[in-house]
Amino acid sequence: QVQLVESGGGLVQAGGSLALSCAASGRVFSIDTMGWYRQALGKQRELVAAITSSDRSTNYTDSVKGRFTISRDNAKNTVYLQMNSLKPEDTAVYYCNARSYYAMDYWGKGTLVTVSS
Repeated sequence: QVQLVESGGGLVQAGGSLALSCAASGRVFSIDTMGWYRQALGKQRELVAAITSSDRSTNYTDSVKGRFTISRDNAKNTVYLQMNSLKPEDTAVYYCNARSYYAMDYWGKGTLVTVSS
């Protein structure tokens, strides 16, 4: 099992920045990709950004490209999401995700990000 604990959510004005972090524990050696998903009220959960363990290649949803940056510290088993130029439409609960080499998904409990206009 892998346990994920997110931190860093909160309230920010449009145009501001927030940084999220997610620390993994447990069977961390089994983790391949780590990422962030978000779910806005009344909408489906969507992938925001992901980063692989091996070559640290990244993937972003189009709406956050150029504004969000995902990074990973394998020594600390932690993934980060730096969010700049935040927009009201970024308001959502952000969930940390870890996917193992065996395609098992693990989720954090989520952290709320609210962007006021």
